[in-house]
Amino acid sequence: MLADQEALFRRLHELRSEHRDLDTVISRLETGVGDQLQMQRLKKRKLKLKDEIAWLEGQLLPDIIA
Repeated sequence: MLADQEALFRRLHELRSEHRDLDTVISRLETGVGDQLQMQRLKKRKLKLKDEIAWLEGQLLPDIIA
């Protein structure tokens, strides 16, 4: 189980890193003349990453019953 958690934490770190990288790329494309189709794809990928990050965080944090 501990190995599973470590794998999830590693994956979470990778996804967060990619999400930050996409932020940088998108902001650079927005300031210049960029391809709109590429911009849409990058933003869609960023949203998908956000969903995956939220799911992984939900798996790693224990449920607290109030």
